[in-house]
Amino acid sequence: MEKEELQKLKVQLEAERVKIADGLNHIERDNLNRSQRDASGDLSGYSFHMADVATDNFDREFSLDIASGEQTLLNRIDEALRKIQEGTFGICENCQKLISMKRLKAVPYARLCIKCKEDEEKNERRESPS
Repeated sequence: MEKEELQKLKVQLEAERVKIADGLNHIERDNLNRSQRDASGDLSGYSFHMADVATDNFDREFSLDIASGEQTLLNRIDEALRKIQEGTFGICENCQKLISMKRLKAVPYARLCIKCKEDEEKNERRESPS
């Protein structure tokens, strides 16, 4: 891989990392670090209605799911940046062949080449219950 292309991908990964980290900070600040009472805006001493509590719990769980997915993506970006440092970026973790530049431009944190990713997805579909 040419040094210029690698640098462009590194910049893209770093920009995506900042964007995701900001999003995670926003989720944490707005949803996860507030008490039930703070989140609802109710500062009175009255108890909550069960439906309101359920809605708040759903919102909090939804935020946790988003944060979990974003954290996974952040970890993959960090791994890609580490591979750039080590000189192993762009090599399929499964077959050890080069990942196409077209794929890396679309998904710069890709761990697998197209063929290996397709095989992985086929196996997941076969293993998942319908």
